[in-house]
Amino acid sequence: MAYYWFKAFHIVGIVCWFAGMFYLPRLFVYHAEAYEQPEPARTILKNQYQVMEKRLYSIIMTPAMLLTVAMAIGLITIEPDVLKQPWMHVKLACVALLLGYHYFCKRIMKKLAADECQMTGQQFRWFNEFPTVFFVIVVMLAVFKNNFPTNASTWLIAAMVVGMAAAIQLYARKRRLDKERLAAEATPSVSVSPEGSI
Repeated sequence: MAYYWFKAFHIVGIVCWFAGMFYLPRLFVYHAEAYEQPEPARTILKNQYQVMEKRLYSIIMTPAMLLTVAMAIGLITIEPDVLKQPWMHVKLACVALLLGYHYFCKRIMKKLAADECQMTGQQFRWFNEFPTVFFVIVVMLAVFKNNFPTNASTWLIAAMVVGMAAAIQLYARKRRLDKERLAAEATPSVSVSPEGSI
């Protein structure tokens, strides 16, 4: 019975942890883009995003990460033979990378708070996709285990990365065109009469 309790709360932890990992880098995007705003909007937005980032990280992400890891340890203590399975080795490697990502997010938060972060909104959009790829890999490993469809998975992940890259580039182009259009609309047109007077 304990196995099912550990598994249930392991899944709850994963869902909450990944929700935070999907949303926090999105806040980083908005935080970085707040620097493009004129004052006082810049300061207001930066302060608001800083509060949101801190609360998300401290109240949701970190407790969810701890719950995920604690329940995983519980599952492994009940079924220690699972550590002999190759799929579990790959899954644990992915989880180790995600733990590194989690703590790197904390470092970025500190840099943003100190106005020392050099990453742009565009770069944070790329950074935001990292947990998505690993989420898919971890879920597929948990479902397929040692029957992991390597060829199909490779193509699926490659297609995901290409799709994400295309979406990020298209959005960057749209933002650039929107800025150019707004700049053109803000510039008053000046007509000159044939005599040279305006």
